[in-house]
Amino acid sequence: MTSEELKQLLDEKYTEYCRSDFFIGTDPIQIPKMFEDKEDIEISGFLAASLAWGQRPTIIKKCRELMQLMEYTPYDFILHASDSDFHRFHQFKHRTFNGYDCCYFIQSLAEIYRRQGGLEKVFTTAWQEHQDMFEVLRCWYTAFTILPAEPRVLRHIACVEKGSACKRINMFLRWMVRKDQSGIDFGLWKGIPASALLIPLDLHTGNISRQLGLLTRKQNDARAVKELTGRLRTFDPDDPIRYDFALFGLGAFNNTNK
Repeated sequence: MTSEELKQLLDEKYTEYCRSDFFIGTDPIQIPKMFEDKEDIEISGFLAASLAWGQRPTIIKKCRELMQLMEYTPYDFILHASDSDFHRFHQFKHRTFNGYDCCYFIQSLAEIYRRQGGLEKVFTTAWQEHQDMFEVLRCWYTAFTILPAEPRVLRHIACVEKGSACKRINMFLRWMVRKDQSGIDFGLWKGIPASALLIPLDLHTGNISRQLGLLTRKQNDARAVKELTGRLRTFDPDDPIRYDFALFGLGAFNNTNK
């Protein structure tokens, strides 16, 4: 396919899949959609994105369980939870993410909101300083791992320095930064441009991108994210990550043999 044909295909699939009535009901973004206050949206969205691996119905079920454990007040909970409140998470488990990991994530979020100005400030300040989303991801990792942790929890925190594609955190950033007529992404954060975002590269997106000739690298890693995002920017420099809907949809919902 020529570049023009690829762009036409991606534009068509973006229109087909980027619809709130089609997308939200089966996607973890429905978790932050439960809330109205900015901080609740950010925290529930971050936790939902962090658990977003595996079967989507299971992801959504576990995210709802987590919100219930936080009494459906995630911002208030992280700020005011006592040591005894954390006992309720000891039995929480999603795949290899266990109660200890869950408590560490909540405590790290509390540290960020109490001492670092919140999630938006951490990401936006890093962007304003570096103007490079890979550097932003490095700064994020440093901020989120400032508390002492058992080594096991670090495998659940994507480290771009180690070559991770950082799929879940890039998806969370898409949720917070992008805004379009579909109403799917929130567009809450105004200090980072949509043009700077990186593709949330997962199995579906990577496979279909290779089939379409958009991606040559075989591994789904940071270098692949850079390559694919760069290619998508040639189609839409202002909002390249809107094609995440097209690529994910083609891989997850379509017959990719067509």
